[in-house]
Amino acid sequence: MAQEINKTTTQVEEKQYSTLNLGPTHPATHGIFQNILTMDGEIIVDAVPTIGYIHRAFEKIAERRPYYQITVLTDRMNYCSSPINNMGYHMAVEKLLNVEIPKRVQYMRVIVMELARISDHIICNSVISVDSGALSGFVYMFQFRELIYEIYEEICGARLTTNMGRIGGFERNWPKTAWEKIDKFLHEFPVQLDEFESLLIRNRIFMDRTINVGPISAERALNYGFTGPNLRAAGVDYDVRAMNPYSSYEDFEFTIPVGTNGDTYDRFVVRQEEMRQSLSIIRQALTKLKTLPDTVYHAEVPDVFLPPKELVYNQMEALIYHFKIVMGEVPVPVGEIYHAVEGGNGELGFYLVSDGGRTPYRLHFRRPCFIYYQAYPEMIKGAMLSDAILTLSSLNVIAGELDA
Repeated sequence: MAQEINKTTTQVEEKQYSTLNLGPTHPATHGIFQNILTMDGEIIVDAVPTIGYIHRAFEKIAERRPYYQITVLTDRMNYCSSPINNMGYHMAVEKLLNVEIPKRVQYMRVIVMELARISDHIICNSVISVDSGALSGFVYMFQFRELIYEIYEEICGARLTTNMGRIGGFERNWPKTAWEKIDKFLHEFPVQLDEFESLLIRNRIFMDRTINVGPISAERALNYGFTGPNLRAAGVDYDVRAMNPYSSYEDFEFTIPVGTNGDTYDRFVVRQEEMRQSLSIIRQALTKLKTLPDTVYHAEVPDVFLPPKELVYNQMEALIYHFKIVMGEVPVPVGEIYHAVEGGNGELGFYLVSDGGRTPYRLHFRRPCFIYYQAYPEMIKGAMLSDAILTLSSLNVIAGELDA
């Protein structure tokens, strides 16, 4: 009888957990992610992420491609802010080649990179609003992401995966319509940004859903290797544009917004303010461009910059140079460099090793989202299942950056 009583007591004390596959194709994961959750009812007890569902092997492909053909790989990492990836890679190769870029080209790059940052933050913050139950803000904001994509189209003809620019500058001067659409965006977007923020920033439902959700301390964020808005939301004012300026960012005045708690609410607020700072930088760049000749759009580096198409179609020498550049027949010096830019989600780095061959010996992409995702299980343990979705949204993990 005593044995039977002990057996019954043991059965009552055993905790019953359930296993839940969150992803890889669930709409709420916003990409190809799989998280195997151990659940105690609605509470997450443990989480195991699966990294690398896309299996694209960009770094290995880059070792088999000439330098000129690698640009199309970069914009498929963080496809929410593709031009930043393009420009960052071009700057890394220019650093290896010791190419000096004209001021006008640097300022044009700043404009398009800040537009890309705004586009990235529009996606992140509007998706946070959707996952907290506020669909209207998403609808309001996405019309301006569309306007940014129209600007991309005017500059390079593409929208999402842009392949924008070239080693040495841009492939062509920007048309008048591109500048007009930039002016239109600068005029209309600030009003919409303020209206979007007013819907959420003091909204009690939104605050309850985001404050103290998915928090991470500054110390833990630094230990994981966080950068970008997610690190700044934890209270660390690190920004590559300010700490290691590139493309003449030292010529611009801007502040670095920081949070205190490192939670979903702080990440939302930091990105909101960063969009305002990006608008200010674009306005400053437009003012500076007025003092420079409007005909320059690339550096004078004929060995790496494609000749104009009208010459390629009509002159044999231009056709030969076009072929040599695209197929990697132009000499590249032996060297080892690292160049980083402030991507939409943090420090986007390119570690490039050249042995003098037609392709890189090694090209490693430092993808900020790959680092954030390592911390995700720790950030959602003990939280509700609905909090896991909001935390993932606020980290803005882009599946394309998880496996390169």
